[in-house]
Amino acid sequence: MGKTSRVYKEEELVAQLKAKNKDALSYLYDHYSAALNGVVLRILKNEDLAEEILQDVFLKIWNRIDSYDPGKGRLFTWMLNLARNQAIDKTRSKEMSKGKKTDDIDNLVGNVDKENASEMFVDSIGLTEVLEKLPDDQKFVVEYLYFKGYTQSELSEDHNIPLGTVKTRLRMAMITLRSLMNVN
Repeated sequence: MGKTSRVYKEEELVAQLKAKNKDALSYLYDHYSAALNGVVLRILKNEDLAEEILQDVFLKIWNRIDSYDPGKGRLFTWMLNLARNQAIDKTRSKEMSKGKKTDDIDNLVGNVDKENASEMFVDSIGLTEVLEKLPDDQKFVVEYLYFKGYTQSELSEDHNIPLGTVKTRLRMAMITLRSLMNVN
């Protein structure tokens, strides 16, 4: 006999997580882990490492849920930023630097397949469709910052875009995305 599948509204889910309800955490994992894993995997390009980081992200969500402010954005956006930052921190670690030097062609082929799979995770929550509504310059900035793991400075340097322009495009994209997704 399995548990009944309960559906939470975002406010109720946050309240239950703050109350340390483990069923709410299970619900959160069941409904958001694939999308978060897709983002982490796209940045790390290593499935085992992505799974490890994903577990760290959910632990961080559990421990830091009190710092979530619904006035600043939706729960998913907050979790996405935690996952993205955790993955980026991992890419900058000494462990990752050593690992990159020893990658071989088999890993490269596997990573291409996994990158395609992560696109399906992002698409499954409808984000791809919403991103398509952004102007190309804003979509470019969002894709590189959130899905490819670039920092604003890295994007500026690598693509010869002034840092102020990167920040402005990101700010404009977030305003547009909020309106498209009806975030208060």
